[in-house]
Amino acid sequence: MLHEFSVENFRSIKERKTLCLQAQEIGEDIEGNVACELEYNILKSLSVYGANSSGKSNLLVAFSAMRIMVTSSAKLNEGEELFYHPFLLSETDNEPTLFEIVFTQSGYCYRYGFTYTLYKIEEEWLYRSTTPNSQEEMLFLRSLNEVETDNKLFAEGRDNEKILNGNRLFLSLCAQLRGEISNSLMLWFSYSLNVISGLKSSNLPFYSRNWFAEDNDNRDKALEFFKKLQLGFENLAVRQKQIKSSFTDEKVVNALFSIHNKYNSKGEICGSIERYFEDMESEGSKNLFNLTGPIFSTLHSGSVLVVDELDAKMHPLISQYIIRLFNNSESNPHNAQLIFSTHDTHLLSSKLLRRDQIWFTEKDNKEQTDLYCLTDIVLSDGSVPRNDTNYEKNYIAGRYGAIPYIINE
Repeated sequence: MLHEFSVENFRSIKERKTLCLQAQEIGEDIEGNVACELEYNILKSLSVYGANSSGKSNLLVAFSAMRIMVTSSAKLNEGEELFYHPFLLSETDNEPTLFEIVFTQSGYCYRYGFTYTLYKIEEEWLYRSTTPNSQEEMLFLRSLNEVETDNKLFAEGRDNEKILNGNRLFLSLCAQLRGEISNSLMLWFSYSLNVISGLKSSNLPFYSRNWFAEDNDNRDKALEFFKKLQLGFENLAVRQKQIKSSFTDEKVVNALFSIHNKYNSKGEICGSIERYFEDMESEGSKNLFNLTGPIFSTLHSGSVLVVDELDAKMHPLISQYIIRLFNNSESNPHNAQLIFSTHDTHLLSSKLLRRDQIWFTEKDNKEQTDLYCLTDIVLSDGSVPRNDTNYEKNYIAGRYGAIPYIINE
């Protein structure tokens, strides 16, 4: 499970900001929202609110940027550019970007991170612990191409600095050389951390169609999900179709069809009709189907799903239902996690989220993104938001910040 994610000097985020999924002791227990792993209490879902251009998307893109850095590092040649997009609106616009992530894997809680500029890794580190009260153990610590390795705890890293390029991550190099620990962590980045956008989803239709065609067990769960939401169609079917274009040879793809009932003049079902899903359904239904593959594969594998604009083209009640899938121990037996940005303020009044599951982004007077939790807020009268407060009403009224300020002329 994911515990923390930190980012610094990336796009609109200048100062180090940390998104924390470790549950706070706030005397607030919503059944199913918290899981226990290695004695850590971890949140299963987390929301991020903020005005347009406040940095919500940049925060979530940072997850993807770190994942790209880790999974593609071993392919880089010396001198090739890194995925470097620093904050540009300050005098110090060429300082390193930092990513750090804390997660549990294979019985340990790992803390892994690095800093880098356009052409080189500046620092890199890997630590682990077993419980919240145990002391962290250093596996390796890097400064440029100098690496200090614990030869007992991380024997797979011994002498690997001799073949380390300046723009390659030490963890990725050790994984490429079949190190046991490094490969385990590489698998987590590759398969347990998935970042998508509810608006920019060009690859999602293909993924979800293929997933729906191949994953029989979870397909039944998805169909049950659609039936509960009553989207209009009775069933879905995937059929193979041959296509050919001037750019490609003939190939077979999975085509999605929706099946609707037909009715006679008395309103009785008299048959059915099958049409291409893309031609028949609404934009909201299309977007929901595109998210279905990632949602149910994440629930099945117990991994982490990061979604920018979860509520895009979606009714608020459907957003709530998706969040409940993650916060419910029955539908989420493997403790999968959902991190999402949203403008849907109805979620704040639904008593669906604890206070430590509600986060905000807001830009300061230097156009830098600030990130804070509802539990961090101290109101003008010196009080803090209580768990019996109407969060939605107070947020819209501007008591928590992170809303657009519109100039009245």
